[in-house]
Amino acid sequence: MEACGILGGRGGVVAEYHRIRNLKASPEHFLMDPHDQIAVMESFSRRGLELLAFCHSHPRTPALPSVEDIRLAFYPDVTTVIVSLADPGRPVLRAFRIVDGRSWETDLEVFPRRI
Repeated sequence: MEACGILGGRGGVVAEYHRIRNLKASPEHFLMDPHDQIAVMESFSRRGLELLAFCHSHPRTPALPSVEDIRLAFYPDVTTVIVSLADPGRPVLRAFRIVDGRSWETDLEVFPRRI
């Protein structure tokens, strides 16, 4: 099943990840639970966090936006992060901007988690 979620933070740095239930329960498609999605976005707003990215997995395909991903990208100022699990031993994480039916890869820097 495709996993999906929302990343929030400040100044382009992710501080929180919230997994959102995939209502399609499919390995090839996802639909974020709108109630969960709105609750997380409202929580960000109350706490002064920015909505930085929507993320989802591609269990069997490359970390590239699909036709459906591009069609359903309704937030042009928000990054789309895709993780490919096609090779489970070597996941691939990539970030994209999707605007007006076009997508392009953006920089993504991953830092070690501080405890």
